[in-house]
Amino acid sequence: MATSIGTAPLAVALCALLALTAVGGARAWTPMSPSYYDYSCPSVHDTVRRVIQEARVANPRAPASLLRLHFHDCFVNGCDGSVLLDNAGAMQSEKNAPPNNGSARGFDVVDTIKAALENACPGVVSCADILALAAEISVELSGGPSWNVVLGRRDGTTANFDGASELPGPRDAVGLLRQKFSDLGLDDTDFVALQGAHTIGRAQCRLFNDRLYNISGTMQPDQTLDMAYLNELRQCCPASEPESTTLRNLDPPTPDAFDNSFYANIVRNRGLLQSDQGMLSAPGGAAATTAPIVVRFAGSQDDFFQSFATAMIKMGNIGSLTGSLGEIRRNCRVVNRG
Repeated sequence: MATSIGTAPLAVALCALLALTAVGGARAWTPMSPSYYDYSCPSVHDTVRRVIQEARVANPRAPASLLRLHFHDCFVNGCDGSVLLDNAGAMQSEKNAPPNNGSARGFDVVDTIKAALENACPGVVSCADILALAAEISVELSGGPSWNVVLGRRDGTTANFDGASELPGPRDAVGLLRQKFSDLGLDDTDFVALQGAHTIGRAQCRLFNDRLYNISGTMQPDQTLDMAYLNELRQCCPASEPESTTLRNLDPPTPDAFDNSFYANIVRNRGLLQSDQGMLSAPGGAAATTAPIVVRFAGSQDDFFQSFATAMIKMGNIGSLTGSLGEIRRNCRVVNRG
């Protein structure tokens, strides 16, 4: 059953939101609130939930895909829906940047949500808010925590291909990952909690093949990998196919359930991605600040859920456009024309 997260993380987020939006000046600032659409589009939450429920039945990967889209949106240009834009003229889509190309998905579900909302309340709900709502609902439907999603974002009018190319990656060292999160105002607890999104979803062999055979060019496997798990992974990800797109569950014990099993795997040296295992096992003491958090979350699902909800609210407020900034796209894939 989903755990409802109450007012504490919301209060933290609203304080952060005031600080972030005040920089843009009074013209740009409009209060964001969980009740933002209560009068203009009261069916928004039910509509998003219905579409995701249907998508989840057709494809169990849908919740993880939608959650990932929200991450990849907020980490580039802020939470402005830019990850959804297609190529247009000289503008390169973020979808084609290496971290997204061939792996980001869920765009069709967003299109379905947007079409339904445009039918119910045209020109009202932004694509950026759809991503934020879809992320929360995806977590909740997967058994994770729920939280009050602060709404009122507007959509950006340009993509940032170069920025998307620098998204946190599966081979990034823990120090680099911590810095990327810190640059966006997210602390170590936020970082470790948000990595917990990997409790649902899959990863392609090509993203961790080097850990199985040639970590850091050593022609050896990653010594932090549990030996039995290493042999298991080698069975489906052979050395002869380093670019294989074969999928492996990020959290094998409960691949579609949002829980703290992900952290228990790491404690057992069974983190699938180098970026995940590194939070506990990075060499040279690099994991000194993150390892205790991993162990804490492994021991307390409630602690993980509370921290995850807080971090998601904070992340969802990064660079939000409000007031007269941006637009409300009619089609999430393209900027409005006139």
